[in-house]
Amino acid sequence: GICPAVSTLQVSELKVRRLGVELGKSVVYQESNRETRVDVMESVRGQDIFIIQTIPRDVNTAIMELLVMAYALKTSCAKNIIGVIPYFPYSKQCKMRKRGSIVCKLLASMLAKAGLTHIITMDLHQKEVQGFFNFPVDNLRASPFLIQYIQEEIPDYRNAIIVAKSPSAAKRAQSYAERLRLGLAVMHGEAHQSESDMPDGRHSPPLSRTVTGHTGLELPLMMAKEKPPITVVGDVGGRIAIIVDDIVDDVEDFVAAAEILKERGAYKIYIMATHGLLSAEAPRLIEESAIDEVVVTNTVPHEVQKLQCPKIKTVDVSMILAEAIRRIHNGEFCYFLLYADLKFTVLEWLDHSCH
Repeated sequence: GICPAVSTLQVSELKVRRLGVELGKSVVYQESNRETRVDVMESVRGQDIFIIQTIPRDVNTAIMELLVMAYALKTSCAKNIIGVIPYFPYSKQCKMRKRGSIVCKLLASMLAKAGLTHIITMDLHQKEVQGFFNFPVDNLRASPFLIQYIQEEIPDYRNAIIVAKSPSAAKRAQSYAERLRLGLAVMHGEAHQSESDMPDGRHSPPLSRTVTGHTGLELPLMMAKEKPPITVVGDVGGRIAIIVDDIVDDVEDFVAAAEILKERGAYKIYIMATHGLLSAEAPRLIEESAIDEVVVTNTVPHEVQKLQCPKIKTVDVSMILAEAIRRIHNGEFCYFLLYADLKFTVLEWLDHSCH
């Protein structure tokens, strides 16, 4: 039977309530030296186990709890171990940056080694991250729930325009615009230098051809990037601007974008995102900014931030996660799931999903 093994947030209780089952009996705690310890309090032999692990502020501790729990279940002869991780941590570190590393690939390998056989997650930062895993990954979508919120909670949303905060977010914004039959605007440029563009002492090819010994080939020099100030491609004057993204963490870029949109004539500004990490001073900055509302799902706990900033609103997505758990456990043919009122696919089973 279904045996959710570890609960870290209210969303776990919402899921099991929808499924009509109880949380499995387990204990996760830290010893005095901060080592993670897991005790499974009931037999899991031959069962499908769903580990529900949301990611709180202490990301690394949450990952360690998940790894230790998965290994404990593996050594207890569980049949299948499925990780339900609505927000997949380190998903932004999925590309090689300067002298960095692809941490998302490392985490995928660690989860497989610990014993996980399947993962259910939501809105990965890049869909290609699924290729890091050697077991099935179901990447669910939150967009239908956020689109429903726009249609029901934003007055006169027909006068809105969907805004991409950067060219890299244009594809996601275009999807929202097409489904809502709205216009699209794209912001280009940066208010400040991004971390990925900061000099790190490495140039390829080198800036100087002055070398000792063999001179080698004459390679062309790499021209330095120069990004213009933030500009808006599209007319937002007299419109409601809805900025869409997958993650709201440090909000300085969103605040800067909101100021530009206000200057261009937008009279209301909404932020719509799947994962509301809202780190550091995010609640205060949002409260003091031109942003009217920040709408995120409950994939990440943010109750404290909501108390600090009434502009933050939450959309519940436990329904789709619970349905995914039920279908996987029952072995149902689940190529897609139709969400009744919106008439389009909300559960995306890609490549190596269950067939």
